[in-house]
Amino acid sequence: MQSKVTDIEPKIIKGCVKGSLKYQEILYRQFYAYGMSITLRYTKNREEATEVLNDSFLKVFENIKKFDTGKSFKSWFRQITVNTSIDYYRKTKRMIQTDDIESYGKYLYNPEQIEDLEVEDLLKLLNYIPEHYSIVFNLYEIEGFDHNEIAEKLKISDSTSRANLSRAKKMLRELFNKQYYNTYAGVV
Repeated sequence: MQSKVTDIEPKIIKGCVKGSLKYQEILYRQFYAYGMSITLRYTKNREEATEVLNDSFLKVFENIKKFDTGKSFKSWFRQITVNTSIDYYRKTKRMIQTDDIESYGKYLYNPEQIEDLEVEDLLKLLNYIPEHYSIVFNLYEIEGFDHNEIAEKLKISDSTSRANLSRAKKMLRELFNKQYYNTYAGVV
């Protein structure tokens, strides 16, 4: 019977199911960049992201027999990687010292600023807000989870998830305004 996997060759999955190191390496290389793009959103540096990604691949290889070949491997891999990232966050919950967002001052929002915003800029700004805010922002805005799912994953209440998202957006807006104001208006 022909496999329905469309985003990866079925023989790679079959090889991984059999425990072939050759096929595990092929799978690792094929999905490394994609996985890294996910883990970097949930960690503060490349070293942590690599650790989380490697843990994700271990889970993939341990559970590859459970993968439904009628579904997208990429989606299954993403789910494992996001969950592993959240597990890492819960395990290492750090108290991060951040500047008071009010100290950045108030800047008027200029709709034209958005034209200059790149995805990379947003991802960089996420590193400057408290981790628990950036995690909720990632899960809600990028991964598409609802507040009930986020609350369950992070072991927080729905209202805490909503509040964290609101605070993350406020901080990101103000950081963006500060960045734009300093960079484009010539203010130091």
